[in-house]
Amino acid sequence: MLRQAEVLAAKRMIERTAKNFALHPSRLLGDSAYGSADMLSWLVDEHGIEPHVTVFDKSARKDGTFAREDFNYDPASDVYICPGGKTLTTTGTRVNDGETLLYRASKADCDACALKPRCCPNTPARKVPRSIYENARDMARAIAKTWEGRASRRLRKKVEMLFAHLKRILKLDRLRLRGPNGARDEFVLAATAQNLRKLAKLVPMPQPKPA
Repeated sequence: MLRQAEVLAAKRMIERTAKNFALHPSRLLGDSAYGSADMLSWLVDEHGIEPHVTVFDKSARKDGTFAREDFNYDPASDVYICPGGKTLTTTGTRVNDGETLLYRASKADCDACALKPRCCPNTPARKVPRSIYENARDMARAIAKTWEGRASRRLRKKVEMLFAHLKRILKLDRLRLRGPNGARDEFVLAATAQNLRKLAKLVPMPQPKPA
């Protein structure tokens, strides 16, 4: 629920900022809480916002068999190519509430493949799920490998460090004043205290004069 609340809050802030101030962000920086497939599609396909976001992905396998990333997707033919060079196709039927397509290899190809023990040792043939929002996920992955993506991660960590400092050092782990005005006042006071602490470290201390 916390992840869903964060995503919903981000969407509302973007929409309200665009509506009230005609400001449209060109990119969004965020951790994997904002890296779900539908959120990435909302950013890329609906609002044209670059997702500088960590993709939320559970496709990694722990049993040593090939993961989805070991299969190459061919967008022109809409097929996956397995490590053995065989093709996985889809019928177009959607599963998981209509958000996933399954690409399947033929049983004949898998039976004759020397890589079957590393691919699908317990099933007749291999299948690979692909989100209908995978293009947006691929865009986020590609951005993460660029210089801009690495710079965004550094900027995000700086902001996250400030919030962590507010919570752990200044004990702003919960708001004590009610309403939006109370929350604003608490954050302004906490940020002021935080900036004064930073300023004190920047200003050189006067050195005592020698006797």
